[in-house]
Formats: sequence, structure tokens, C-alpha cells
Amino acid sequence: MIPLCELIPYIPRTFSTKANFPVNRTSNDSLAIQTDHVKAISQRERILIRQQLYGMIMATNNGEFSSGKETATIEIIPAVDIRKGKCVRLYQGDYEQETVFYNDPVEVALEWQSMGAPRVHIVDLDGAAAGSLCNLDIITEIAGALLVPTQVGGGIRCLDVIEQLLKTGVERVILGTSAVEDPTLVREACRSFSESIIVCVDTKRGHVAIHGWQQETELKAIEFTRSMVELGVKRFIHTDISRDGTLTEPNFSAITELVNAVRLPIIAAGGISSLNHLRMLNQLGVEGAIIGKALYTRDINLKQALATISQ
Repeated sequence: MIPLCELIPYIPRTFSTKANFPVNRTSNDSLAIQTDHVKAISQRERILIRQQLYGMIMATNNGEFSSGKETATIEIIPAVDIRKGKCVRLYQGDYEQETVFYNDPVEVALEWQSMGAPRVHIVDLDGAAAGSLCNLDIITEIAGALLVPTQVGGGIRCLDVIEQLLKTGVERVILGTSAVEDPTLVREACRSFSESIIVCVDTKRGHVAIHGWQQETELKAIEFTRSMVELGVKRFIHTDISRDGTLTEPNFSAITELVNAVRLPIIAAGGISSLNHLRMLNQLGVEGAIIGKALYTRDINLKQALATISQ
């Protein structure tokens, strides 16, 4: 196996094709060489390397190599939302209120990795609305280019697609609409893929929303989550849609209620826009925090967030 120390120099540094985005740049030729080098690694080696790299990143982020620091448990997870092949952010899940931040989602995923992200959250927005994956090629390219783990959601409705994504190198698959409409699929997925399955609890006014957040159900968040636990789900993502993309604040009361109700790993999303929000979520005991718009607008600096949360 290729030693991890030999791979670190090949993790691409930050770069961007967006003229007004303040990041360091490398040449396109350098990017191609670095990406090709990583792609040359076998799938088995990639998994082992990811495990080593993930352990190093988390140990560093959690301050385990420094004396006198409290160990943090929260993962800070950058989001890469894909629509029509581009990296975008929506306002409160509204497809009519879209901001394009990158033309190349692979580019931004590599940037977050280079800044120390322990994991990348990927959403196929087209797939979420259509009911089937629409950006599989891009997702596959991201999973192949990154050494840190990825989790993917949006339009995943059957076991074959789950298996296909996991075979591409995606570590976790997120179920939303299918979890509400097809509990049998959830049970079978958990039986076959165990902790590789996450169910998202996306809410509007306390009720679960599906089909790309466009359809509100009668299901209450806690009721739905408990039903998923009975099917074998071991991890959840909670998003308050009214907060998502607003740069306001998370719904701390709803998150606290969910954490206390199920006593399983909860990843929080929606409205996270400051370092203080991350500190508060860490104190609430959530496993992770997905950050989207605040990273792209620079309201949160990823390196600073990783350093701060470990203090």
C-alpha cells in the first residue's frame, strides 16, 4: 500500500475559476496530475488510506496532539449541492432562489478537503426533485478524487442505486423521500448496508418534507425518527428547511428535542452561520454540523472553525 505520507502532497490545494472568490490557485495542469495520481490507487487502497487520513484529520481537529485541550466530538462537514452540473445554494430549499457559487463541484470538494474537512456532504438537487439520481457522473468523480469520506443524498429510491454509490467509494448514502414512502426499503438497506445508511429528517413547521422539500407531510419529526429507529437506522440528519440558506441560526430547540428523543448520532443542518453556533451544537451533543452557504459567503472560515471547535 502507498504510504499516507507520500499521498499528502498530492491532495490539491485551494483553487477556483471564480474570479471574485478569494482562494489560492494552482494550475489546471497541476490539478489534473494530482487527481490522476489519486485515481490510480486501487479501491481497497483508497479505503485504507481514507481510514488513515480521516483518523489523522480528526485527531488534529480534536486537539488530541495538544495538551490541555478539551476533545471535541462534532464533525464540521462542508456541503456541496449540485444542480445542473454546478455547485449551488438554495434559499429555504426554493429552486427559484438559487445562487451559483462554483461551476465545478469537484473543484470545491477538493478545496474543502485541502482545508481540513473530515468529510464532504453531497446533495443531488436535481435528483431530489426528479426522484432519481441526475448527477451520478459528478458524484462518482468527487468520490474518486477525494481521500476523505463522502455522504450522498438526493433522489435515491432503490437498493441498486445505494449499492452503486457505495461501490463508487461513497461511504454513506442518505435516504429522505424513500424513507417516508418506502419503509421496507429502509429496513432492507439497513440490513444490507448497516451504518452506511443515513435518514434525513427535513422539516417545515415541525413536519417532515419530501420530494426535494417541495411536499409537506403530516409526519412529525420525532414520530418519524422513532419509526426509522425501529427499522434499524442508526444515524440521522436534521434540517429545518426554514433556516436553510438563510444565515440566521439553527433550530436549537428542535435539534435538542431530537437528540434527547432518539439517543443516536444526529447531524445538524440549516442556518449554521457562526462559530458560536458550532460551539452550541457541540454542547448539545450532535455528532456533526453540515455547513453550506456560510462557507461560500465566508461567514465561516473552515480552517478557523476546525481550530476553534477543538479549543
